[in-house]
Amino acid sequence: MGILACLGVISPFPFYYWLWFHPQTWVNLCAKTQRDPCKLMAFVAHFLKLIQFLSLFSVSTLSWPPPFYFWPLFLFGQFLNFRVYQLLGESGTYYGVRFGKNIPWVTEFPFGTIKDPQYVGSIMSLLACVKWVPFLYIFIWVLGYIFMIHIESKEDPSSRAKPSS
Repeated sequence: MGILACLGVISPFPFYYWLWFHPQTWVNLCAKTQRDPCKLMAFVAHFLKLIQFLSLFSVSTLSWPPPFYFWPLFLFGQFLNFRVYQLLGESGTYYGVRFGKNIPWVTEFPFGTIKDPQYVGSIMSLLACVKWVPFLYIFIWVLGYIFMIHIESKEDPSSRAKPSS
C-alpha cells in the first residue's frame, strides 16, 4: 500500500506542472469540448485531491482526541485556503492568468502578508495531521507544494495562453 499511497499523494503535481508550462494546449483542448479551462482544471484538481486524501487515509491511524497543535494549525491553514479562494475565485485559483483570463491583482489579507498563502495554508493543514499519518507521506506532499511554489515563482507572461475571443 505504501508505494500506491506515495503515487496518490504526488498525483496532482505532474498535472499542475504540465498546465503551467503548456497552458495553450489545455485551452485548445478545453475549446474542443466547449469547457472553460479553469472549471475543467478545478474538476480534475478536485478529483486528484480526492485521490490524495484517500491515499493518506489508507496509511493513517485515526485516534481521538487530536493533539493540542491540530486545531490551530488545521483551522488557520483552512482559513488561508478559503480566503484565497474567496478573493481570487475559481479562475484566479485555477490558473486563469495562465489561460489568458484577466484576473485582478489582489492585495487584501493574506496576500501581501503571507507569500503563497494557499500553499502555506495547505502545508499547515497537512502538518496538523502528522500524528495520524506517517511523516513520509506528509513530507512528499509538502515537497510537491514546494516544487509548485518554485515553478510558479518563475511566471513567464510570454508563455501564457492567448486570451479567448
